[in-house]
Order: sequence, then structure tokens, then C-alpha cells
Amino acid sequence: MLIEVFKSKIHRVRVTQADLNYIGSITIDEELLEAANILEGEKVQIVNNNNGARLETYAIRGERGSGVICLNGAAARMVQVGDIVIIISYALMTPDEARAHKPIAVFPDENNRLVRTPGA
Repeated sequence: MLIEVFKSKIHRVRVTQADLNYIGSITIDEELLEAANILEGEKVQIVNNNNGARLETYAIRGERGSGVICLNGAAARMVQVGDIVIIISYALMTPDEARAHKPIAVFPDENNRLVRTPGA
């Protein structure tokens, strides 16, 4: 049996762009993706702290060090530039793997720059 377990998150980043006319996904600064161990194309959940919206999409790599957090396509309707969001990834694991798993939490600063990556 496999269970879905919290793998990692980028906690409280600010939306810098929303592009309704893009094909879809969320563009995330490559440095943040790497710190959170989120792969390009990986499914992520977005939680909007400003309006309570939750949505799923996939991650695409943004320019390293840019601080970009851009919701694309239909997801752009779920945010406003300046909103604070949490980006969460999950993984399928056996219960034994899940018990040993150590999730990653990344806490960027107010400009979406990497500050620290303590355990979740």
C-alpha cells in the first residue's frame, strides 16, 4: 500500500506575477525549487493565504535568484500579485518509508529569496 505524504513546501512566498494567457502552471525561482526538492513538472498544491483558495498545478523553473512566483493560465484567476502563498509537494510512499521521511520546509524572505531551510 502507498500513502500520500507531505514531501516539501515553500512557505509564505509572495506572488510576483499572474499571467492568464500562459499555457498553465506556476513559475518558481529555480533556487527555491532546488531548496525544496521540487522538480520541474512536479505536481504541487498552491494555498493562497489571502483568499483561502487551493489549487493544483505543476512547477516550471523560473530564473535563478529572481524571486519569481508566477501563477499561469487559469490559476492566475486564483491570486492577485502580492498575495502570500504556500507551495506544497507530496510523495507516494509505503508506510515504512513515510515513517522515516524527513520533509523539507523552505522559508524565503519577503522578496522570495532563500533564507533558511530547517526541517518541517
